[in-house]
Amino acid sequence: MTDPATERTNLLGLPRAELTAFVAQLGSQPFRARQLMNWMYKRGTGSFAEMSDLAKDFRTRLAVLAEVRAPEIAAVQRSADGTRKWLLRADAAQAFEMVFIPEPDRGTLCISSQVGCALDCSFCSTAQQGYNRNLTTAEIVGQVWLAARQLELEERERLAAGAAAAGGSAPEERHVTNVVLMGMGEPLANFRNVVPALRILLDDYGFDLSRRRVTLSTSGLVPQIYRLAAETNVALAVSLHAPEDALRNELVPINRKHPIAELLEACWHYLDEQNGRSVTFEYVMLDEVNDSPAQARALARLLKGHPAKVNLIPFNRFPGTRYRRSPAVVIQRFRDELLQRGVLATIRRTRGDDIDAACGQLAGRVIDRTTIRLGNKVIGVAVQP
Repeated sequence: MTDPATERTNLLGLPRAELTAFVAQLGSQPFRARQLMNWMYKRGTGSFAEMSDLAKDFRTRLAVLAEVRAPEIAAVQRSADGTRKWLLRADAAQAFEMVFIPEPDRGTLCISSQVGCALDCSFCSTAQQGYNRNLTTAEIVGQVWLAARQLELEERERLAAGAAAAGGSAPEERHVTNVVLMGMGEPLANFRNVVPALRILLDDYGFDLSRRRVTLSTSGLVPQIYRLAAETNVALAVSLHAPEDALRNELVPINRKHPIAELLEACWHYLDEQNGRSVTFEYVMLDEVNDSPAQARALARLLKGHPAKVNLIPFNRFPGTRYRRSPAVVIQRFRDELLQRGVLATIRRTRGDDIDAACGQLAGRVIDRTTIRLGNKVIGVAVQP
């Protein structure tokens, strides 16, 4: 067993203020923290020996007392469409997943916030795995750090092999430009660790991402949406999936505690506080469940006149599910009903479904499950303050 007195501090996941405090404990000036962040996040360096503008004695002390430790890769899968999925170790038994989706104009990394999920949404593979624990800030930030390094390594290997863009077309985006917390878990149920991670993603000395390029997706933990509005400023996405409470109670059980009207009020408050442009409402398309023209019109009545856009997501099957994907013509008709009523709506292109990396398919490996499920007892949801 590791002696806590000799355990090294993982610098990944320490927001600037905490890293500055750590550096001060070592007798160094605050600018050393900024240098460390630059090496870790801008250059992707994990070795103190390579941080050449740090004093040699300072690097020696760091090597003894600190480390830069990202999650360990357990497995990697590649989709035919270029999507990558990494299975990452949480410990010897548990694992979680992250997914990179390359496109010509951007590279989107979908990261996880928990090992499993407690919210029990009936159409989501992750929810069926149960819940083990929250990821630490280091494990959340470490996903972005690790993916950036892996993609950089791939790019170097490709260039070394002399690969060229076919037919002179635009090269595939191989770098992380956007981060979405849409992987395993409910981010706002892990508030204490997610918010510091968001700060590092946005920090000028961290990953320096625009607030519009970082998206947090929630199933609707209303009190935490209000708290988030006071703590940070990122794009907000909400898993809605139904235009009325009775159906949403079935699909997204947290709705029994925070119904749609209460949820929407929190969303509009978030935009007011953060001067946001819109909230994205995610709506998975389930055949003969939530995809009728009447339901599209009801959804339009809820959102019309508000800064909202709807992302229609074709359902992605997983073993044991009772749901089916709505036919393409039905999804298009649903979108058109929204557009005709002044609600911006798009259809998400399915990516990575051949490796179970598409929306709603992430399962990881949740073996030691803490059974916190909302299907029978909403009030029992575990939310970390």
